[in-house]
Amino acid sequence: MHYFDHNSTTPLAPEVATTLSAALRDVYGNPSSTHRAGQLARQRLEHSRRTIAETLHVSPAEIVFTSGGTESNNLAVLGLLRTLPKPAHAVTLAIEHPAVLEPFRQLEHEGVAVTYVKSAECVAAALRDDTILVSLMHANNETGAVQPIDDIAQLVAARRASGQTIYLHSDGVQAFGKIPVDLSHPAVDLYSITAHKIFGPKGIGALFVRKNTPLQRIQFGGRHERERRPGTENVPAAIAFAHSVELATAASIGAMADLRNEFESNLSSRLTDIQINASDSPRLPNTSNILFRGVSSEALVIALDMRQMAVSTGAACSSGSLEPSHVLLAMGLSRDEARSSLRFSFGRYNTSAEIAALTEAVVDSVNKLRRRTSKEARLAG
Repeated sequence: MHYFDHNSTTPLAPEVATTLSAALRDVYGNPSSTHRAGQLARQRLEHSRRTIAETLHVSPAEIVFTSGGTESNNLAVLGLLRTLPKPAHAVTLAIEHPAVLEPFRQLEHEGVAVTYVKSAECVAAALRDDTILVSLMHANNETGAVQPIDDIAQLVAARRASGQTIYLHSDGVQAFGKIPVDLSHPAVDLYSITAHKIFGPKGIGALFVRKNTPLQRIQFGGRHERERRPGTENVPAAIAFAHSVELATAASIGAMADLRNEFESNLSSRLTDIQINASDSPRLPNTSNILFRGVSSEALVIALDMRQMAVSTGAACSSGSLEPSHVLLAMGLSRDEARSSLRFSFGRYNTSAEIAALTEAVVDSVNKLRRRTSKEARLAG
């Protein structure tokens, strides 16, 4: 199987698998226990926290371990808004991941007014005097489009300087480990990340919570993670997460960009009626979302899978949905165009030889599907 679906999840890096296996065997103590085994677990947990914090250029005390990106987003959105007085207003993008959109819909049930804007350029016009939270993904999981976080941070900072209580959250799940992330400037207050998008294990993530940012727990139990997220910490997974962070180097990021560019160039020279979605925006180095006119993306996924090529139409959590991508629709594509678009997301273990094989498989499959569609149309007519 040739794997080109890294935005859904990445395989566990061999080095990280070794680290995880050793930690599962050796670091078994509860980090809240006072005996030696517990204190060893605590030391390893805090070392992992420091590693992740250093990558983000923040304090270790500002890192909260969670079960992954979805929990981090829920904790950020619900945990912040539930601490603040209502009525209140919040702004987010219509192209956000469901892990952000669904918490916002829950907030609407709780009396918070929410504005869903089509693009980051619309955020400024959507802000109100009672806006408390802006949530803007750092990079889109389907198209790879990188959002202008710094510009939005400046808007939030200006509002805050004028005396408004307002915070900025960013879902960094797709961006972290693929582009530089520096949270040392004070405008981004909450930032969500996860391990399984960067060759780490599933079931471990983190939320950056800037000092003095109000946050109410959304689960109840012990006083773990500075009373922000109860439950015994998953120490072996946190250790593996930190190792996966260390492996995300500039060289590996550059290599992914080279593969993505090679693939898009190959297809553009050999197929007509295709469009690279979001190509006019800054994009993640590993992500290519392509519209193949006259082809069902679901049929193309199946055709490629039969040739041992793993790709996807978009977010794995929406797999099986009969509805076209809400991201592509918000970008202005028609329903038919959205249903004809496919995502290819590359990783550090892909090779140029695999790109050549993928190109051949895509070109052959698209041509066959177009011929079949044309024949069916003739017979129907």
